[in-house]
Amino acid sequence: MAYFLKKTKQKNRTYLAIYQSFYSHEKKGTAHKCYKSLGSIETLMANGMVDPIAHFQAEVDTLNRTQKEDSGQRISAVSPLRYLGYFPLKSIMDKLKIKKYIDLFKLTVDFHFDLYELLESLTYAISVNPCSKYKTFHEVIPNLFHSYGYSYDQLLEGLSFLGANYEKIAEIFTHQVAGVYGMETSKTYFDCTNFFFEIDREDDFRKKGPSKECRKNPIIGLGLLLEKNLIPVAMKMYPGNESERPVLWNAVCQMKKQHNITGKTVHVADKGLNCAANIAFSKKNGDGYIFSKAVKGLPEKGKTWVLLEQGFHEVKDKNGKILYKYKSCIDKFPYEAEHDGKKTTVRLTEKRLLTYNPSLAEQKKHEINRMVEKAKARTLSQAKKSDCMR
Repeated sequence: MAYFLKKTKQKNRTYLAIYQSFYSHEKKGTAHKCYKSLGSIETLMANGMVDPIAHFQAEVDTLNRTQKEDSGQRISAVSPLRYLGYFPLKSIMDKLKIKKYIDLFKLTVDFHFDLYELLESLTYAISVNPCSKYKTFHEVIPNLFHSYGYSYDQLLEGLSFLGANYEKIAEIFTHQVAGVYGMETSKTYFDCTNFFFEIDREDDFRKKGPSKECRKNPIIGLGLLLEKNLIPVAMKMYPGNESERPVLWNAVCQMKKQHNITGKTVHVADKGLNCAANIAFSKKNGDGYIFSKAVKGLPEKGKTWVLLEQGFHEVKDKNGKILYKYKSCIDKFPYEAEHDGKKTTVRLTEKRLLTYNPSLAEQKKHEINRMVEKAKARTLSQAKKSDCMR
């Protein structure tokens, strides 16, 4: 067991506490617990303490010295917790030799810290323990095997710069990955997604829009182009209130042109992008697409095929339990498209794959039954209330 002095910044004040590090059998690793809360540096100095950090560090040293004398073992005042799982990433970063390109940004911006060091440490930190920027700086980066020297304000400054220049940063990585490991762009994949921010107000970029989590927070959209082996080639971010449909067209064309990609691109998307215009765009460019569809939105002919018991192939585990069933067909399917301002129906040849998961089906039935029982209870409550008013 070792003691160390922990400093935490909150609302322009720095709080001190003495923590103990110890081996946890539950976590099967090092854990921490608070030994003594000391209050804020500002309050301690206002009460007459000249240097609170030096004062309590001396107390920590005394605790560790006493512990050492009692146990006969060498105990450090520094937490023994270390994150080591990022070494494969470090090996890749070293091979890519990104630093010499990131350092070129120093010609235009006068940083008082090493931008590559910041980018590198954040990459490693998020790989071993993804969390908030504040927690990353105070709890993860100090416990990486390698030491990094920049302040929390500099971290925010560096992230702001990297965010504003993310396309250039991504292009540097793409160029180096292609040179060191090679890229297979005879076939590429493109997908869109979005992610939310826990903020109340929108800004110029983070806008409120349709979210896959059905949240009301501001979001941003992200389009990602992957090569055949699923290595990222390029990315494009856009405000969350913009439709993904025109982004799909513009982003794909721009990314392929920028990286001289002439091969087939498979557009992967959920039903949000599943429209005749996007399908027509894919067909026109000689590309492919994998779009999901909701069964309830299919025409009657499609629903009939879905509900037929014939044609299913079963996939079972070693005990004979059905994991899932699937069936597929190739046919011409109708889509409504707009041409010269008029809507017309076109028939496109597609392969459709239907899957059925028994476990998911049971889960959905349970949810439906719960909703039914809730509706019955509410109806009964309203009926009783109506009887009482008579």
